[in-house]
Amino acid sequence: MKKTTLAFSLFVGLATSALAQEPVKIGVITTLSGPGGYLGKDVRDGMQLAINEEGGKLGGVPVDLIVEDDAAKPANGRQIAEKFMNEQGVKLLSGIIFSNIAGATVPDIVDNGALYISANAGPSGLAGKECNENYFVVSWQNDTLHEVSGIAAKDLGYKRAFLLAPNYQAGKDALEGFKRTFNGEIIGEIYTQLEQTDYSAEMAQIRAAAPDVVYQFHPGGLGIAFVRQYQQAGLLGKFPMVLSEANADGVMLKALGDAVIGQVATSHWAEDLDNEANKAFVSGWKAAYPDRPLTTYASQGYDTAKLIASALKATGGVDNIDAVRTALRKADFVSVRGDFAFGPNQHPVQDWHLLEVVKGENGVATTVTRKKLAEDIGDSYSAACKL
Repeated sequence: MKKTTLAFSLFVGLATSALAQEPVKIGVITTLSGPGGYLGKDVRDGMQLAINEEGGKLGGVPVDLIVEDDAAKPANGRQIAEKFMNEQGVKLLSGIIFSNIAGATVPDIVDNGALYISANAGPSGLAGKECNENYFVVSWQNDTLHEVSGIAAKDLGYKRAFLLAPNYQAGKDALEGFKRTFNGEIIGEIYTQLEQTDYSAEMAQIRAAAPDVVYQFHPGGLGIAFVRQYQQAGLLGKFPMVLSEANADGVMLKALGDAVIGQVATSHWAEDLDNEANKAFVSGWKAAYPDRPLTTYASQGYDTAKLIASALKATGGVDNIDAVRTALRKADFVSVRGDFAFGPNQHPVQDWHLLEVVKGENGVATTVTRKKLAEDIGDSYSAACKL
């Protein structure tokens, strides 16, 4: 009888141990195809880099990154989220690049009791009155990066601006953010199509308006097409641009080359930020992906994984969502961008920098940090959030 009891106890102990080692599933819904495909790949691989550093764990807890391509379609994002949660029991989700997909997908995730931790999209509609305790943003609230660009344009002495962005939530947030801080005259404002590739009509309108500065937000391949056509139209030397980080990532700079040398950009992260976490990230990325330029998207994916690691270290898993949520709010991790904290709506409070595009030692366009432009900046919607 004692032998039987001992054997049973050993069996239970082994079973419990095996159960404890079951990896926490992290569902990544992201864009891996089309003009914005590299954005999702960089978020995914930034997260994976942090996981690889821990030998397949985050915060000492085994994790399994489950990734699917939403193909930049909101309906796909919702379907993937439903599959992750209902069929695979996923309680932690991340990865969405575009705000129209976030708007269609995140409410279902958080209403289902799962946690969504954004590595990129930060639409205004989810930052204020519609904020949710299960929704965290690691990147920025959409308006904020464009508000900082408005500050930069004003500081540079520009008075008359022409604005362009795609006709979707992030594009609308972009132009509203820029106008909120620029305080100059807006002499043109155009919303392009989200999948547009020919901007000849827009180039003609810019030429006719003759602005002091052009501010355009076109992420991924859209931005590469826009700047190439801007240069081909002979506008680059006549009407300078102020860029947000979304139009000055490493892939864009490599593709555009001399066309963007001398332009200025604003960003919450840069490859040359002088802190130990960033140095480790940059060297780790270059070792893992030597042929791929660094982007803010990769840094945001990496930071997202580090945030998740801090929560899993504190909780040991996701069985207690309340405990995970509490741990996430503390943001007890070292960010590659330096100081990082969550505001009352669980969006970042962080510093922003002015960058200049220069020709690097290898002849490829890169950015150098010129100065800190704004310190401990939150977002314009947090006061309306009642968490």
